[in-house]
Amino acid sequence: MNFVDRLFKIDNYPAMNFSIEIGPHTDLETLPHLKDVYITLLPGGDYTETAQKAGDLVKKGFNPVPHFPARSITDEAQLNDYVSRCKDLGVKQALVIGGSREPIGVFDSSIQILETGYFEGLKIGIAGHPEGSPDISDSNLEKAMKDKKPYADYIVTQWLLDPQPIINFVSKQTIPVHVGITGPLKITSLIKFANIVGAKNSLNFLKSNFSKALDLMKPKDPNELIGKVKNSTKNFHIYTFGGLKETNKWLMENKYV
Repeated sequence: MNFVDRLFKIDNYPAMNFSIEIGPHTDLETLPHLKDVYITLLPGGDYTETAQKAGDLVKKGFNPVPHFPARSITDEAQLNDYVSRCKDLGVKQALVIGGSREPIGVFDSSIQILETGYFEGLKIGIAGHPEGSPDISDSNLEKAMKDKKPYADYIVTQWLLDPQPIINFVSKQTIPVHVGITGPLKITSLIKFANIVGAKNSLNFLKSNFSKALDLMKPKDPNELIGKVKNSTKNFHIYTFGGLKETNKWLMENKYV
């Protein structure tokens, strides 16, 4: 039994389950003791680097979950190679998403790569958008979710701060939902990222609840959101936005690891 397995023996699991997201160049020595580690493949990135990072995580006893962003994959041959590399390196789980706004190849939606059958044998997560998406209408978003669900084992949502859309979204799902949260970040940083991803409700929530200059400079504690939605889900996916050190500290201070 390796060190991660010892850390994550079933009788030591906390009441809540956390996963974390990293990039392909993250130093693995800086990771918190969380079993599930997602690896991004950003627009313009090299999928072989994401696959290799997943293999490195397998060797260290983690459960890597590489991203498969449909619109950042050129064609079926590249998709097949990416999936095959990951499987050969011991990957058991994948997050299949649409990804960037503009496709660089033949795929323009996650359902297209799910339908290829290449992911057979892997546990599959798909993206959820409780607050909607700036790139797709609510009706098309709902249809896309309906189409993807037969291929999926669970949903990972965009990060949010307003609890009500999360509670509403989870109540409508038939598969587990892993709610996206941020690590402890200043309100000013959260507003910037909310603008980028189009999290409208969370942006309004921030602006209405944190108007004072002093509040804007304080890190927001993720426990504020967790406490309001933990009756709906026990699964939380952490977007660190580069603040891995602060997230590590927060996880340890709260005895989540």
